Amino acid sequence: MFLALCNEERKTMILRQFLHTDPVGVSYLFGCGGKAAAAVVDPAGDIEFYLRAAEDAGMRIHFVVDTHVHADHLSAGRALAEAAGAAYVLSAEADVAFPFKGVRDGEVLSLGNVTATVLHTPGHTPEHICLLVSDRTRADEPWFVLTGHTLMAGDLGRTELAVSAEQGAEDLFRSAGRLKALPDHVEVLPGAYAGSVCGRRLSGKPWSTIGFEKRHNEALRIEDEAAFIRFMLAEIPPAPPQAAALRAANSALAAAAA
Repeated sequence: MFLALCNEERKTMILRQFLHTDPVGVSYLFGCGGKAAAAVVDPAGDIEFYLRAAEDAGMRIHFVVDTHVHADHLSAGRALAEAAGAAYVLSAEADVAFPFKGVRDGEVLSLGNVTATVLHTPGHTPEHICLLVSDRTRADEPWFVLTGHTLMAGDLGRTELAVSAEQGAEDLFRSAGRLKALPDHVEVLPGAYAGSVCGRRLSGKPWSTIGFEKRHNEALRIEDEAAFIRFMLAEIPPAPPQAAALRAANSALAAAAA
């Protein structure tokens, strides 16, 4: 677990990173300690784990966010949101069969002194979002970005799980450009690390910075769109087991069609 308590005595930013191994993935609890307001991002597994983590930090969960409709595991997002009395957040572009709080590029989720600005970053999936987070008790500029399966330490996300690999790669090229434009100091907190089926060259270190990835992430360094698409279409790893079925379950579209 990666733990950050920034200025704990004044209870400003609180951040918890939770590493999962079956399947490999990462989820987060973050927010404003002073206002006791938190969000959970990409939860998986037992929801009691997140409820206890929030309670231990003295926080109330206001938002539960899935960065995208997952294809490698069953999301715990809706169940956690219901149990916590929180809003369940997805991109407004998400094609799902249940009510949710749809967010669009540029919208801000407010958690007291902490803000999370939505970046629509299609590519891994069409509806994918990242969250650019600032702690206004420290500075208005962003501190870290929660990147889901768009940008990870060592690679970018695969592109063929929801659309054609080529269409996904075209979208991802533009999304990668947006992330590269962020300040170099911004920390990258991804949704996967080494062992995940959602990337090819993932590091076992589950966080990085924009500046380091711009210099050392082979996919992110490519400036030419055609070369980028060729790179992303090469060496596509085997799809996650039951990927289509998991994405259908997480969108509830399978149940709606039954």
